[in-house]
Amino acid sequence: MLSRLGALLQEAVGAREPSIDLLQAFVEHWKGITHYYIESTDESTPAKKTDIPWRLKQMLDILVYEEQQQAAAGEAGPCLEYLLQHKILETLCTLGKAEYPPGMRQQVFQFFSKVLAQVQHPLLHYLSVHRPVQKLLRLGGTASGSVTEKEEVQFTTVLCSKIQQDPELLAYILEGKKIVGRKKACGEPTALPKDTTSHGDKDCSHDGAPARPQLDGESFGAQALNSHMPAETEELDGGTTESNLITSLLGLCQSKKSRVALKAQENLLLLVSMASPAAATYLVQSSACCPAIVRHLCQLYRSMPVFLDPADIAALEGISWRLPSAPSDEASFPGKEALAAFLGWFDYCDHLITEAHTVVADALAKAVAENFFVETLQPQLLHVSEQSILTSTALLTAMLRQLRSPALLREAVAFLLGTDRQPEAPGNNPHTLYAHLIGHCDHLSDEISITTLRLFEELLQKPHEGIIRSLVLRNLEGRPYMAWGSPEPESYEDTLDLEEDPYFTDSFLDSGFQPRAKPRLAPATSYDGKTAVTEIVNSFLCLVPEEAKTSAFLEETGYDTYVHDAYGLFQECSSRVASWGWPLTPTPLDPHEPERPFFEGHFLRVLFDRMSRILDQVIGDLMQRIQRVPQFPGKLLLVRKQLTGQAPGEQLDHQTLLQGVVVLEEFCKELAAIAFVKFPPHDPRQNVSPAPEGQV
Repeated sequence: MLSRLGALLQEAVGAREPSIDLLQAFVEHWKGITHYYIESTDESTPAKKTDIPWRLKQMLDILVYEEQQQAAAGEAGPCLEYLLQHKILETLCTLGKAEYPPGMRQQVFQFFSKVLAQVQHPLLHYLSVHRPVQKLLRLGGTASGSVTEKEEVQFTTVLCSKIQQDPELLAYILEGKKIVGRKKACGEPTALPKDTTSHGDKDCSHDGAPARPQLDGESFGAQALNSHMPAETEELDGGTTESNLITSLLGLCQSKKSRVALKAQENLLLLVSMASPAAATYLVQSSACCPAIVRHLCQLYRSMPVFLDPADIAALEGISWRLPSAPSDEASFPGKEALAAFLGWFDYCDHLITEAHTVVADALAKAVAENFFVETLQPQLLHVSEQSILTSTALLTAMLRQLRSPALLREAVAFLLGTDRQPEAPGNNPHTLYAHLIGHCDHLSDEISITTLRLFEELLQKPHEGIIRSLVLRNLEGRPYMAWGSPEPESYEDTLDLEEDPYFTDSFLDSGFQPRAKPRLAPATSYDGKTAVTEIVNSFLCLVPEEAKTSAFLEETGYDTYVHDAYGLFQECSSRVASWGWPLTPTPLDPHEPERPFFEGHFLRVLFDRMSRILDQVIGDLMQRIQRVPQFPGKLLLVRKQLTGQAPGEQLDHQTLLQGVVVLEEFCKELAAIAFVKFPPHDPRQNVSPAPEGQV
């Protein structure tokens, strides 16, 4: 490799001897580039058709070869000294901004990337390097779909890699023009304190430098570029633009080229995940990183249609920042692309917070909460328009479903439920948004009610103790739900006599139903004098009259058909709460504590209210209504088969009533199964084991 490089260098200077003057060759190639601007009159020739790319390649090879030949590690050779002293990178950056000849900006990006990646000397410590690097960053990302996107993302990749190796470089790269303004005096140090080079920065002094060519970076700008440079060139030094590495990366993250966008996102992720606390603090306090990331999230949210069908939102479940586009075979709908872009970027924000340094993660999570949740999303959730409520609630549910970072989950819980953890009272005014969401659970619009209930369902599945404590536990911990001094029944089964139920009239029995044996109930057991769990199970099983049940006709059994699923759900919940340190037994009642009225809390109250209305609408007048349904047993059995896919769906009279009876029967069996696996009859404190086959 070295012999081949030597041959190329000899050819470059027209020499035939084996030993060449590297500095002379380096200067000659640079003079060849500068002379092009003096002698060329054709401004339309692309840069790649000139000898500029070849000369830049030779200069790079010389720098790399020179460094490999250096005896003293860490010292800059004459060619690198020349590059630094004569501000060649500054000049190249100026040429890139001028975009002359056409395509020169791409050549400059490539040269910067290769020099920083292949030269091992710590170049970014020098003012004559990090200043043009900052300028070049401001050249990129100025327009969407830029022709230099590929070169820009390669350039930022090298910078992020260098910063990861030395986090102290972050300030030098991000501060931009501000650091230049603070170092006007030549005597100020321009290298980081840890710089171990022996010669220091040569930007302010050229003593001992090799002979200056006729055209270096300074005189070249005056002599050759007057007719080519744009009027605003000096803005690179004194302008007010805030573009830097962060804004460049964010601009590239929005590229239409998926590979460019993905690489830029990976680079930004690398930047925020640095382990250095000082760098993380600087990133938060002295850059616009967090606000810029959240600003783009808000822009994507506002770019979506005002109304999106909750079903369409749910259909895009699983959108990932690594693959933000929805599968092409899925049905399309208006706003699908905008929705996928939003969910993909939210997933990326969540991933950033998960992987970032704690300092950055907390700051970014708070920025999402304040600027997106509160300022952007909350007005839609509180809107009077049903469409706004539906869309925003469904979107919030989708975001919760893919949320994984603890810091962002903490902020989302505080946003939705507030921070108060004291027991609720019926007349108090809870957290404003929380009160509205609770009200939406029992909205006049069934669609809003169902959509909001799904939001709470998703919320309850998140691994955050504050959710359960806020919605349920804070109202139960004092145990005021216990009725003081009320004797417990000896056996719940003794109170069951269905044949004495007023709904079981003779006229009902004459309608075609034949009485069967009493419902198959679990044997009553007790534990330390407490109400047996089987009595609780039986109470659920007896909510629906036996004569209105249909499962036995299809060779189905009782609630034990749900025990397996309930057991899995219980194990999952137990695993989730294991680290929360909950007591294994209830808190003992304090006999000296005055009795207080019990309030289950706003969330449980709305659920109980809805459930009580279900019972009123079905069981309350069920027995009278079904007597007016001709051939009720056969129709009920047919509807059950339809709901389970065992019969074609044909429209029947009283279909809603019939479906309600079947659904209620299964709902009660499901509740009974959950009660069973939570507190097995043998010992509620022991681990649950599946019920033996056939046992109920």
